[in-house]
Amino acid sequence: MRNIFTYKNDKQLKFLSYLVYFMIILILLIMLSTACSMNHQKEQPEQSNHKITDSITPIEQTGFYFDTVCTIGIYDMENFNEENALAEIEHIFNLCEEYDLLFSMTNINSDVYRINHAEGKTVKVDPLTVELIKKGIIYGDLSDGMFDITIGGVSTLWDFHNVENPKLPDDEILKDALPHIDYKNINIINETEVQLKDPKAKIDLGGIAKGYIADLIYKKLKKDEVISAMINLGGNLACIGKKPGQDYFTAGIRLPFSDKEEIIGTTLLNDETLVTSGIYERYFKIDDVLYHHILNPETGYPFATDVLSVTIKSKAEQSADCDALSTICLSLGVQKGKKLIESLDGYEAAFIDLNNQIILTSGMELNAIE
Repeated sequence: MRNIFTYKNDKQLKFLSYLVYFMIILILLIMLSTACSMNHQKEQPEQSNHKITDSITPIEQTGFYFDTVCTIGIYDMENFNEENALAEIEHIFNLCEEYDLLFSMTNINSDVYRINHAEGKTVKVDPLTVELIKKGIIYGDLSDGMFDITIGGVSTLWDFHNVENPKLPDDEILKDALPHIDYKNINIINETEVQLKDPKAKIDLGGIAKGYIADLIYKKLKKDEVISAMINLGGNLACIGKKPGQDYFTAGIRLPFSDKEEIIGTTLLNDETLVTSGIYERYFKIDDVLYHHILNPETGYPFATDVLSVTIKSKAEQSADCDALSTICLSLGVQKGKKLIESLDGYEAAFIDLNNQIILTSGMELNAIE
C-alpha cells in the first residue's frame, strides 16, 4: 500500500516524533489533573443530601389496595433519586398489603374478618386494629350512632359493583340485620383483644380505614425523611410539606357525576389532608331512583340527603377524622353538617348541594372554576 505521508528529510521526521510525544504527555497531564480535581471535590462536604427536580415532576407509582386506586408521589426526600424514591414507594405498598390484612372485611386472615366470625368470642388483634376501632367508636358517639362501624351485616347485602344488573337487598333479610347494628356492642379488652357482644354483629371499617391508612403512610414517609409527597388513596389526599418551588399543592374538587371528572374548584394544601365523600362515588339506579353506598344504620338504605358531596380539610395526620366527618356530614345534610364542622377546631368543609351550589364553612378557601 502506498504511503500517503512523505517527508523531505530526517529532521522533519524527528520533529514530528517530538511533537507526537509532547501531545501524549500533555493529554496525560490533563487527565491526571481532572482526576485529582474530582477526588478533591468528593472530599468536600456536601451542601445538601437531597435535591429538587427542576421539572417538579414526582417519582410516583400506582397500585390497587382497599378496593381502590392508590397513588404515592414523592417530590423530594433525603438522598433523593429515582432509585431511592421507588424503593420507598415499594415499601409503602408492602405496608398497604399488611394494612389490608388487618382491616379487610373479606380477607379471611384479617383481624376484622376474625372478629366478625368469632361468634362472640374475644379475638387477639394488632394494636393498629384496636386503635382504628376505637376511633370509629369516637365518631359513633359524635354522630349519635349515624356513623356506626358495626353496619357490616347490612353493607354486605348491597352490591354496588354490579351496576349493569343492580338488585336491591331482600327486604326481610335487611330488616333482620338492622337490630345487630350497634357499635356499643364492641368490647375492647386490655387494648389487645376485641369482642362483639352480639355474635351476629359485623364490623365494617370502610368509612374510616382509608383515612387512617393515609395517616399511617404519612407518618412512615416523614420518618423516612421524605420532605415533599402526595398520598392519594382513592381521593383521600394527604400531602407532606408543599410542592417544590411553590408554597403549596393544588387539589381539585370534582364536580359530582361529571363524566370527565370535571373540577368544580381548587384548594391549596401545605402539610394538610383533604377527604371527600360523595353519593356519586358508588351507586346504581333502579326505576330512576338512585341508591348510593352511604347507608343509614336505622333503615339499612342510603341516607336521604341534600348533599352530593362533602369535602373536609384539616392539618396532616387528621385524615381518618376527615374520612369519618365527611361521611357524617353527608348524612346530616348541608345545614347540620356545616354547623357540626363549625363547632370543631381545625376542620373546614366544602358542601356541594343537589343544585351543584357550593357552600363553605367560614374558614374554607376554595377557588371556584366557572
